Amino acid sequence: MELKNYQQRVMDDLQAFLDCLLRPDSGSLKTVFADYWQSKGMAADKITPYCDKLDGVPNVCLKVPTAGGKTFLAVNALKPVFDARAHYGRQPPQMVVWLVPSEAILSQTLKNLHDVQHPYRRRLNTDFGGRVQVFDKEDVLRGNGFDADTVQSGVSVLVMTFDSLKGRSKDALRAFRENGNLASFAGTMPSETRLPEHDETALINVLRGLNPMIVVDESHNAATPLSLDMIGSLNPCFVLELTATPRESSNIISYVGASALKNEQMVKLPVIVSRLRTQEDVMTAAVTLRDNLEREAEAARQHGGAYIRPIVLFQAEPKSKDDKATFDKVKRDLTKLGIAPEHIAIKTADINELKNQNLLSPECPIRFMITVNALKEGWDCPFAYILASLANRSSETDVTQIVGRVLRQPYARYQANQNLNISYVFTSSEQFDHTLNKVAE
Repeated sequence: MELKNYQQRVMDDLQAFLDCLLRPDSGSLKTVFADYWQSKGMAADKITPYCDKLDGVPNVCLKVPTAGGKTFLAVNALKPVFDARAHYGRQPPQMVVWLVPSEAILSQTLKNLHDVQHPYRRRLNTDFGGRVQVFDKEDVLRGNGFDADTVQSGVSVLVMTFDSLKGRSKDALRAFRENGNLASFAGTMPSETRLPEHDETALINVLRGLNPMIVVDESHNAATPLSLDMIGSLNPCFVLELTATPRESSNIISYVGASALKNEQMVKLPVIVSRLRTQEDVMTAAVTLRDNLEREAEAARQHGGAYIRPIVLFQAEPKSKDDKATFDKVKRDLTKLGIAPEHIAIKTADINELKNQNLLSPECPIRFMITVNALKEGWDCPFAYILASLANRSSETDVTQIVGRVLRQPYARYQANQNLNISYVFTSSEQFDHTLNKVAE
């Protein structure tokens, strides 16, 4: 799996920033950041000042739209960052703490990084000579292949959720306790990195001693003071954020526009937005359009086209709302419209009817999915063509993320029928429509 043209430009941007950082006269991070953007032709008075959130630790962001391959970019970023670190004389260990916002993204990331046939793992194996170790939090707490000797070879990647080290939950506190499974690290870590209130074998002190690179996936979820404190507590050498919707405090060094993804046939654009009068109109329109798209997709398949089964993503209101458009109500209304129950799946924080479903398989019956917020990030199905929002949303980040769920292009290539190269949004919410228009601008 080679980098797309726009992905290579992102990697070139990262390398250019690292080159600025490595200059003997580079100065502070604020100076480096300003020099970087001036080297790209931006006037000094137009540059957003660097936000030093981690007291001198380089912390930069790659802004890449949904379906832009952020995980593959992160994988490709590890070697240049560690090469830059080596320039300062910092040799192994090469430790990465990869933070994700949810259990779903955690499972997906671990699965792909463990799979030696997956492009992500193949890239790591190429860049680090096959010396790659991938861990979850339980692995490192139990010392499963994680010890003072093995981390000296190649690269070690620990994938955790943002919440793994936050708060005072029993699970989070395990990282701060004495741990005999990590006894091999005792006496091997720099004393100045140790938190004296915790034993040197506590996972937090082991990670601090390894001075890891931090990858923050969907970093718009990690902008709170508590999240920043958690990242800072790891004593990172470099922090790389990836998101389609960066916060104002993000130090962006590379922008990717939607047109770049469209040129690579990775997204369904344009997005056709229709604001209808009522929620019932939204539901009827979504069902009707989906049926029409499936007929067109089947006709195209009869003439040699790929298999496509268009899916509607319904965004419902949470049950705490007074609004009637909760996920169970949406399902009842769909069945009243004649939709077979097996064609409907619910995915919420508590209900996951997508588990063990291969949505791309011709054997899968699902044509309608109902969610609240559970599919905001980390879920992309190329067959999702229509977003029918029955919720009132005014957050630009939330709206951008949910619309992103219907952007991925099936098979990363355009279809002969142009209607299958477009994504569609229906809403009856003035708030949602207004916010979406701002996002489009």
